[in-house]
Amino acid sequence: MSEFPKDRLLSLDVFRGMTIAGMILVNNPGSWSYIYPPLRHAEWHGWTPTDFVFPFFLFIVGVAMAYSFGNVFQTNERPKGVYWKVIRRTLIIFGLGLFLQLIPSYTPDGYNWFTDTLANVRIPGVLQRIAVVYFFASLIVLNFKPRAQAYWIIGLLVFFWLLMKLVPFTVIENGVAQPYTGILEKEKNLAAFFDNYFLRGHTWHEGPFFHHDPEGFLSTLPAIATALLGVFTGYWLRSGKPGYEMNAGMFFAGAVGLSLGSILDLGFPINKWLWSPSYVIFMAGMALVFLASCHYLIDLKKRTAWIKPFVIFGMNSIALYMFAETAARVTGLIKVTAEGESLQRWIYQNLFASWLGNMNGSLAYAIAYVVFWLGIMSIFYKKKIFIKI
Repeated sequence: MSEFPKDRLLSLDVFRGMTIAGMILVNNPGSWSYIYPPLRHAEWHGWTPTDFVFPFFLFIVGVAMAYSFGNVFQTNERPKGVYWKVIRRTLIIFGLGLFLQLIPSYTPDGYNWFTDTLANVRIPGVLQRIAVVYFFASLIVLNFKPRAQAYWIIGLLVFFWLLMKLVPFTVIENGVAQPYTGILEKEKNLAAFFDNYFLRGHTWHEGPFFHHDPEGFLSTLPAIATALLGVFTGYWLRSGKPGYEMNAGMFFAGAVGLSLGSILDLGFPINKWLWSPSYVIFMAGMALVFLASCHYLIDLKKRTAWIKPFVIFGMNSIALYMFAETAARVTGLIKVTAEGESLQRWIYQNLFASWLGNMNGSLAYAIAYVVFWLGIMSIFYKKKIFIKI
């Protein structure tokens, strides 16, 4: 245990590291045309293991928040410096997300960065959602008691549910405005309508009716609840209760979340694109089960022989995500053949697909990419370089 940083909850670092490793794995196949189904997001309603990754990270943000604000909770005063740190961190994370969006994934013939990327830059994104969720969750945590924070969770989920089910919107179909209320189709729903209104031309997806985004405007509301559920988990971990009681409580809460999320799925399907209330509750339950499992193995049973790679990833999670995503985009831009084949494509075809086939080669490339970054971040860890944002 002495080789790991002291005064840290190792199970949380490991859980964070597992999550960021999963994020890099699913974001970097050798080819997007060859991906095994568990490594794809659900097409619309439902879930796959890939749909665990982002809510797990937001949940961890909430858990960490309960620790980072620990000293502030001891007094009733909220010094201005705390709010400044929250604003500063929010702007940095959001800015990093925009920076990634300004790096094109590829440059076809006739490409112009100013007109093809800058003018149509995607404003939402993974880091942008993390930033916005962190900001609003921080304000709630810093200004409301735990009971009121629980009301915020319920209020956000109920409010989003009612909005999606009761607020009418129109879709232009064949030149005619068609009214809809409560419909939850991929191309026809209120969240897509909002994204189209506020973010048109700056989203990930341009559908036949709306421009919309999986990290869009309206669906960020229930995502805040995901982080707040993590905050309550952090409170539980800091409660000072006996270890096995604490662990049993997390497993029990996880089982409740999985059961309740499955029940809510009957009325509002589990859906990552919409970040539906059933998705929030179900994935919080799943996150609790994962964290409780790590807590049991690492903090209670002291079985730590397997954890070092995930600790390394977990200690520099945001920096690792930035490095990995930037490198992935750059290798997609570098042309290495006269035909314009990218460096990424060349590596995949010649080092993996050539002898493993397309599907296994694509998976092997993703695994190798994770291992490559483990090697890089191991150097950071050895030199005690931990990039805090």
